Amino acid sequence: MSVGVRPELGQVSETALWTLWHRAVEARRPDTVLPDPKAVELVDRIDYPFATRFGENALVSQLQALRAACFDREVSDFLTRCPRGTVVGLGDGLETQAWRVDNGRANWLSVDLAETAALRRQLLPPDERHRIVAHSVTDPGWMDGVDPANGVLISAEGVLMYLRPQEVRGLIAACAERFPGGAMVLDAVPRWFSRRAVEGKLRDRYYQAPPMPFGMDADECGLLATAHPRVVDVREVYPEGGRPPLSILLPLVRRIKQRPSVVALRFAQS
Repeated sequence: MSVGVRPELGQVSETALWTLWHRAVEARRPDTVLPDPKAVELVDRIDYPFATRFGENALVSQLQALRAACFDREVSDFLTRCPRGTVVGLGDGLETQAWRVDNGRANWLSVDLAETAALRRQLLPPDERHRIVAHSVTDPGWMDGVDPANGVLISAEGVLMYLRPQEVRGLIAACAERFPGGAMVLDAVPRWFSRRAVEGKLRDRYYQAPPMPFGMDADECGLLATAHPRVVDVREVYPEGGRPPLSILLPLVRRIKQRPSVVALRFAQS
């Protein structure tokens, strides 16, 4: 595998590089909240102007790492219950979670658009436990490659905001129908954030975020249960830890309804 891989990705797919960069920036700190040596390795291997394109913002990087840690905790808990289960990463991009929390027995499936899946194959080659499927997350065809026998957790980190609201509900319903007894963890941006992204107003001097049609305020997460009768439990997963002053502010931010959220869903048995 060559050093200096040069990615060419569309606007939404490029967010895989944005999140990778911020995880790596945070991981390089001696006091990091998310050790992620694989992310650091990938940034060093990719021929891309990360700092010029995305800038360096310690707060943003820490927030991205704390979000990833929420997903890590849910996956780790799942693997404790289902050590040979399958973790499906929707819109997985260059997520390196499997290198952070893998137990050596689980199966991992990454589902992403063709251009991003191809980049992942080049940088993180699949093996007998780590598979990559080039597929739209909204097309249920990817589900045919998931064996539900030992338990399934669907992880949708940083992807649902780029779908339309009806597509989000349809995806949750399809997962609940297809994987009874399974679980899903997802994140959402608040409605005001979604509106600004759609209007093209989410930008700084480095980067403009793509449109995000799906937004959900934190106090609306219970509505996800209406996507399908088998969605029997909905709970918010709160970020933990962090460095001051963020560690002091995070518990206070929970009182704000219009904030980002990470939500865990549980599906009833058939």
